[in-house]
Amino acid sequence: MITIQCRTSEETAKLGKRLGQVAAPGMVFAFRGGLGVGKTCFIQGLAEGLGITDTVNSPTYTIANEYEGRLKFFHIDAYRLNGAADFEMMDAAYFLDSGAVCAIEWSENINEALPANCSIITISILDDGSRQIQIAAGALESELS
Repeated sequence: MITIQCRTSEETAKLGKRLGQVAAPGMVFAFRGGLGVGKTCFIQGLAEGLGITDTVNSPTYTIANEYEGRLKFFHIDAYRLNGAADFEMMDAAYFLDSGAVCAIEWSENINEALPANCSIITISILDDGSRQIQIAAGALESELS
């Protein structure tokens, strides 16, 4: 696991962009952290790194948005899901087995449905307002440090 401190939203998005540039088909990124910590900001950078030019917003009400870039990208918000069963009813395999890159906000709500090899990204706010971003991404960690 690596830990990176981002002092601005621009730094957070830039880190996400770096991750998007090295992401491979089928990668799943499970985001954790409270309201307003910067999950969506990070994911917007991730989408930019995937070559997506559309505006990327949190799909809190639609639950999932699909984008096309260098790779297909699903942005999923599990905030309103009550466990893995809700995600399975949405046809989780459609997202997770499609070969697309998936970024899942509030992934802790669907832990049981997450693939064992997913990357966990935990964002928290430090006392000075900066973000501490912990990334457990296996081989990708060397690309980000």
